[in-house]
Amino acid sequence: MKFIERRYPMTFSDKIKVAREQAGLTQQQLADSTGVSKRTIASYESGGAIARASTMLKLAKALNISSKYLSDDSCLDPMADIEKDGYLEEARERYGSSGARDVDQLLRDNAALFAGGELSQEQKDQFFEAVMRAYVACKDEAKVKFGRKNK
Repeated sequence: MKFIERRYPMTFSDKIKVAREQAGLTQQQLADSTGVSKRTIASYESGGAIARASTMLKLAKALNISSKYLSDDSCLDPMADIEKDGYLEEARERYGSSGARDVDQLLRDNAALFAGGELSQEQKDQFFEAVMRAYVACKDEAKVKFGRKNK
């Protein structure tokens, strides 16, 4: 999907409206696909509200753009870091919003390991998958070790 951006930087409300229109969706269709009301979509587009992180992921998925693009007004690439969204969604489903924040922080912090070098999409996917597996393993181990004990 190629976006024709009208001004820089675009705000969350601008991006939602433009992406929805370019996807050929009505406000009601977007609302239905994300589990929010049409009124909420209208509020996002008018600048009256900004979506929570969990809803931002649903909006991005429905519009086939990245959550980074929606959440960062200075981001101009609708596909920026889109490969992270699936991992963030999985972490949110397993561990809630704090889990998603943890995974996002891990991925951002560890991207510095590559010192500006370019990775192929396959290499990025492998990296994100490895970080996610390690995070899940640590969380599961901590749950067993520190979770409630049955008497």
